[in-house]
Amino acid sequence: MPTSAPTLLARSLNELSVYVRGLVENKLWLQVLIGFALGALLGVFLNPSMGYIQAETSISISHWLNLPGEVFMKMVQMVMIPLIFTSIMSGLVNNASDTLQSFGVRLLLYFLFTTMVAITLGVLAAYILRPGDYISNSGPFSVTAATPAVESAAKPAINIPESIANMIPVNPLEAILTGELLSIVIFTIIIGIALTQLDSKTARPVISFMEAIQKICMVVVGWAMRLVPYAVFGLIAAMMASTGTEALLGLGYYMVVVLAGLLALTLFYLLVYALLTRQNPWHFLQHIRDAQLLAFSTASSAAVMPLSMKVADEKLGISSKISDFVIPIGATINMDGTALFQSLTVIFLAQVYGIELALTDVVLLSFTVVAASIGTPAIPGGGVVVLATVLQSSGIPAEGLLVIVGIDRILGMFRTAVNVTGDLVATSIFNRWYGGVVKVPAVA
Repeated sequence: MPTSAPTLLARSLNELSVYVRGLVENKLWLQVLIGFALGALLGVFLNPSMGYIQAETSISISHWLNLPGEVFMKMVQMVMIPLIFTSIMSGLVNNASDTLQSFGVRLLLYFLFTTMVAITLGVLAAYILRPGDYISNSGPFSVTAATPAVESAAKPAINIPESIANMIPVNPLEAILTGELLSIVIFTIIIGIALTQLDSKTARPVISFMEAIQKICMVVVGWAMRLVPYAVFGLIAAMMASTGTEALLGLGYYMVVVLAGLLALTLFYLLVYALLTRQNPWHFLQHIRDAQLLAFSTASSAAVMPLSMKVADEKLGISSKISDFVIPIGATINMDGTALFQSLTVIFLAQVYGIELALTDVVLLSFTVVAASIGTPAIPGGGVVVLATVLQSSGIPAEGLLVIVGIDRILGMFRTAVNVTGDLVATSIFNRWYGGVVKVPAVA
């Protein structure tokens, strides 16, 4: 008996749905891309400038679209500090040997080196491509009555020794409540090193408790990861509904310069990875795409940290005692993409305002950006918040940030993906040095 056309259509649609479901299953990167594309299309439709939706209705819908993303971020932030604390403690205890001191010193020097490379790339991109020359000194970039020279002369000197001392928290509970990640990391490292000095019988209950807390945090993160495709869909839709694409045209060249600098930094990472690990960087990129896409979607290094640890352990074959130590610290202090963005943006605004920076000013700027990038919160918009301090120390009017903030979400997505890539490259390198050689398999 011949099969009717509606039956054939139903069967084909059912097979298609099964195929798509199988394609998407267990492939977070594909789910994120689908959510991103659909969210962008919906956001453009909801933008009041398109004329389909009233502004009030668009804002109301955007609030609901933001809900999955808000729930995801809250769940991750809820376990972020316990996970950082237990992961670093676990990494210190597992690496408790004569190599611990060498490990920590080399990790710090490596992060400082890559940060300086990022700043150098940002400065070179700003001076070679000169994005500030393409924006007129008017509107939001108009110079106020106060001259930069007066502001620069009046600014207080930076007390570097005091800044270093203030990194050690007097009240760790206050640091936890206020979310000062750098202070929490330093406190955790001090306690973790002290724990390694205890005899095994005394330390064993503490270690078991930390391991249990870490596993509990990862279970909660697993629940949160189920929301990621919906969170990306809602966040992108809400962002496009409020900004659209026309707001990006005026600062398009500046954005291109920033993205070119981030691309150069990524290529530098891959070169370092290939030279120091003797592994194929293309295979490395294929294995970390889940973490990169989640970083791109959330613009938060802290939110991606649990997934980065999972990717390092399960897909890169990295020892957990290495990843548990390097990734939490890297997510806190290794902000190379942010450092590049900050250095480039300061020089960009100086060009817009017609301020000539001497070589000594650029050198001082570099040290300021290093300190600022280390203290940058691993949250969306954290780079711009700290950038205000960098501008103040450089004597450049901060009014230009009002325009930068409008496009920071887009740039933040890219630089967070670069930050996460840098953390995973560092983890792979230190696994090569301390955890043994692991052959990264090719992706089928």
